[in-house]
Amino acid sequence: MKKAAKALLLAGIILSLFVSPVFAGGSGESGSSDGKVVIEVWSEDRHDMEYVEAKVAEFNETNTDNIQINLTIISDNFRNMLQMAFSGGTAPDVAGINAIPINMIADTGIAMPLNEFIDASPEYQKVNDPYNQVYEGTNAKNGNIYWVPTGMRSGVRVIYNKDLLEKCGYTEIPRTLEEYIDMAADITAQGSPAFYGIGFTNASPFERLLEMVSEMSGIYYYDYVNGCFDFSGYKPVLELGRRFFTENIAYPDQQGVDNMRALFSVGMFALWSNASQEAAVFTEQIPVQGFEWGVAELPTLTGEVTGALETTPSKGWGIISSTDHPEEAWKVIEFFQSEDFLKGYLEAGYCLPSTDYMASVIDSSKTGRLADFALKPYETVYPKPPAINLSGDDYRTVFWNAVMGYVDIDAAIADLNTRYNEALDADVASGSATRLVIADYDPLHPDQGTPEYLTE
Repeated sequence: MKKAAKALLLAGIILSLFVSPVFAGGSGESGSSDGKVVIEVWSEDRHDMEYVEAKVAEFNETNTDNIQINLTIISDNFRNMLQMAFSGGTAPDVAGINAIPINMIADTGIAMPLNEFIDASPEYQKVNDPYNQVYEGTNAKNGNIYWVPTGMRSGVRVIYNKDLLEKCGYTEIPRTLEEYIDMAADITAQGSPAFYGIGFTNASPFERLLEMVSEMSGIYYYDYVNGCFDFSGYKPVLELGRRFFTENIAYPDQQGVDNMRALFSVGMFALWSNASQEAAVFTEQIPVQGFEWGVAELPTLTGEVTGALETTPSKGWGIISSTDHPEEAWKVIEFFQSEDFLKGYLEAGYCLPSTDYMASVIDSSKTGRLADFALKPYETVYPKPPAINLSGDDYRTVFWNAVMGYVDIDAAIADLNTRYNEALDADVASGSATRLVIADYDPLHPDQGTPEYLTE
């Protein structure tokens, strides 16, 4: 008993260190306050806190459902804090759960399915188009929807210095990867050491260009039809990518992402690649200085798009299953995903619209450079491959080492195929994972297949 009491006391101390209430108008716990039903809401996002806090205050003053929202920001370890609170009986009623693996919230029962609530709310369906935002393994599992995106972060784009390109004789981004590398090489040859053709961060450099080029070329690391990992298709992309270093094309000193952004912003290299967060970065955080910058689609192996580009859904709200007030919790989600709330949120540039309806409602002239990252028809969310207990480096690390020339490309591919599939087989056999199979998988529409989860 003493050990249990100490453990509960320690959990309470840890929780008090990391939980920071930013708007508390009620009792501080789910229940009633001044005759109102208090709904506790947790979010891990600080970047949009000013907007969300103001809208919550407005809701608390004006809603006719007798609901009081208490909004709390969890500054660190959000996933662990939510798990601990759920186990200890102190979980919120509603939480932003889009960054939490689906297995944690679905298989453990932390969040409840929203299907029945969605079915009963035509207005919510109109604004959020939930049944066209069912992403297996991300926000849904086995037909159950646990949260619906309120927006998207785009897939990777080419961000380029228009002045440097024009100075070197170019006016547009080539459509094939080989031509793209040729252009980067030519710019470096004309500009080095004053400027270079391209720069890479030392944080996930493969993911920020070559992996997304591969996706758009129909190449992916999981074989959905056969339910196994297969890295073989990456070979031509890796071979071309190696030229960035064998021919000394890239800026020679890979640094952290913000350092490399700063170097791009002052014209040290012409080509950079990243997703829609760069809209705010290059206008507010690290403003571009003295030149005009453009945004273009990534090249592909053949110049044709034959596969989907991966996007990231953002800001999704779920109902925690321990709530005593599920109906009121749903009304709070309806508020967070209402047309009025989302219009201001999207026009403030916090993310891209994820539905055609909201894209038609917002004034894109208010979103600044974010409009340049508008989603393409071939962008979507991939079904999540099985989560496995992998030994050794992951594929992104191995492939970048191959691009850098540290390991042989064929050997890297063989190693990844072996290690990933051995881990998958072992985890399926032990029951810690299931084998995802999509017999009708389409690389251009990976979200539209019929998933099956196999136990062998």
